[in-house]
Amino acid sequence: MPFLNPADVPEARGYLATDEELDGFRAAQRLAYAAAEAVAAELKPGMTEKQAAALQETWLRDHGVHDWLHAPFAWFGDRTAFQGFRVAVQFLPTNRRLEENMPFILDNAPVLNGYTADIGYAGVLGENPILDRILDDLAEHRALILKLIRQGLPMSEVSRAVDQLILKQGFEPRHKAYPFEVLAHQVTRMEPRDTPRRTMPFKFGTDFLATLGRVALVARKQGWSPLWNSGEGSNHPPVPGLWAVEPHLGFRGVGAKFEELLVITEDDAYWLDDDVPHVRRWKERGLWPVQGETA
Repeated sequence: MPFLNPADVPEARGYLATDEELDGFRAAQRLAYAAAEAVAAELKPGMTEKQAAALQETWLRDHGVHDWLHAPFAWFGDRTAFQGFRVAVQFLPTNRRLEENMPFILDNAPVLNGYTADIGYAGVLGENPILDRILDDLAEHRALILKLIRQGLPMSEVSRAVDQLILKQGFEPRHKAYPFEVLAHQVTRMEPRDTPRRTMPFKFGTDFLATLGRVALVARKQGWSPLWNSGEGSNHPPVPGLWAVEPHLGFRGVGAKFEELLVITEDDAYWLDDDVPHVRRWKERGLWPVQGETA
């Protein structure tokens, strides 16, 4: 999650991308999803999370990626629900092996020509009725988030509304397990590089880690946060920019999420791209647009 650096432009409270820049972000996101779909199609029983993460990285490097917000992740089985996760190292890919009818989540965040993507893709090797229900019910969250942001509600209130909907649906809000309990985080452009950018042991780019502290400090002084959660730090109106949003639902050891970019402007909001795997799935199942909502 690289951010616009308010230390360079201290008056800036958000990041308004041009149409050309939005095309760049859209291309990066589509490539990220293409990687996840390609690797998902290759998954077989016995493969490990580490192998699935490595396959995503190889695919993306083969398609022109030299830079990362974070290296790819993969979670199998009950790890898709982040059960028992307490410390950051538990999010890293492990030697957990995939089995028949086991859910999985693939997550990658490439930077393509300086444009950042951060996506999450949930699936199953075989069949899993619980996963199907979670994936279906995620459609309501995509509609709800957009609706409430367009209404100008404080970002913390939107996050709490997501949490409440998850509980109403009978699930647990598993994004609460992420550091800072984030529902989303802000992203922006990075300086393009032709050589690979280094990542730290926890898989995040060094430039991101170096910038995060400065940005968070300046943003706090300006009264907003680049980390969107249900806490007081996000108790402010929607901040213009691009936000990687990832509602994560869990139930009985099965977890699923989507993650994609939401564009917030001074007076509107919209999802960067409706041609994403989870929306295509909902359309095929007659679940999108959500009844009573504007897609």
